[in-house]
Amino acid sequence: MLNFEFKNPTKILFGKGEIAKISNEIPKDAKILMIYGGGSIKSNGVYDQVKEALKDYNLHEFGGVPANPEYEVLVNALNFIKENNINYLLAVGGGSVIDGVKFLSAAANYDGEPWEILKKPVRTFEGEGMPFGTILTLPATGSEMNSGYVISRRETNEKLSSGGPGLFPQFSVLDPEVIRSIPKNQIANGIADAYTHVLEQYMTAPSSADLQERIAESILISLQNTASKVMSNDFDYDAAGNFMWCCTMALNGLIQKGVITDWAVHAIGHELTAYYGIDHARTLAVIAPSHYRYNFDAKKGKLAQYAERVWGITEGSTEEKAEQAIVKLEEFFHSLEIQTKLSDYTPDFAGTAERVQQAFTERNWLGLGEHKNLTPQDAFKIVEMSY
Repeated sequence: MLNFEFKNPTKILFGKGEIAKISNEIPKDAKILMIYGGGSIKSNGVYDQVKEALKDYNLHEFGGVPANPEYEVLVNALNFIKENNINYLLAVGGGSVIDGVKFLSAAANYDGEPWEILKKPVRTFEGEGMPFGTILTLPATGSEMNSGYVISRRETNEKLSSGGPGLFPQFSVLDPEVIRSIPKNQIANGIADAYTHVLEQYMTAPSSADLQERIAESILISLQNTASKVMSNDFDYDAAGNFMWCCTMALNGLIQKGVITDWAVHAIGHELTAYYGIDHARTLAVIAPSHYRYNFDAKKGKLAQYAERVWGITEGSTEEKAEQAIVKLEEFFHSLEIQTKLSDYTPDFAGTAERVQQAFTERNWLGLGEHKNLTPQDAFKIVEMSY
């Protein structure tokens, strides 16, 4: 097991009706900006619950944060924060809204051009960001219990990430009841996103960190077992709770400690979202199988372990089990009605591999993956395989 440090200060309020408790978590004299997305919180009852909980507070609102939170929109929110002397942020939404609030937290006290925070990138340390809490309405990204975020900039077709120990939410509310109103395609995205988050921290090389390995495998199995239940038209509170907690545990930092991690799938997937507007989770489903096939020799040991422990495949050689693992992964995505080829999402995919290679070269991203040895040319080949 590798050396590591671990600290996660986010307080979780899990369960039905927990939104009512947020008044206990925010200072009474706070000047709050509630930030949300397209307005679904007004139809599913969350908005009214927040307004009731904070009825005695100085509360302002900023809506309209889109999926793949856009820099241009967030700059408008940043101007509102400064003009109105806001000192506390409340994200009410999914990963896009929460990521946007993390950027705003980092940018609120930053002296330079806000985009520098992502372009350089600039890490935000404890005490530097504006305090914030979150109310999760769409399980997927794990952003409610970690300190990283990803922001898109439409005018430059970039999707970049940053973070730092000063960007953990002070609290996050996880009420499984919100899943009642989530469209099935978005639930499928959440499952695929969380599943791939685990794979990025797990699908590397066999490790001596047995507990982390077993927890990662348990999250994968739980997502597989829960998928059909949360995709059903009949709401199942227990299944919704398992799904929501899996998404949080997939990326709250626990399973990545003491092990090597990959993240090449995300790096490439972000490019596809920036170019074509494809849902983030679906770009991961496009890239992951090709990534594992391209790096088969380096990853076959862990692929075989995944086949054995997660899918119960015990017969065959290491290579045969590893090959079956990739097949099972694709079948799982397909069971969610998520396609795994770029051509399924856009007819204009020609030249995408060249575009990704050029972007990575220009950013000096010359070594991706767990061993930092995947070059922009390797990224080209992985994308080309995904057509």
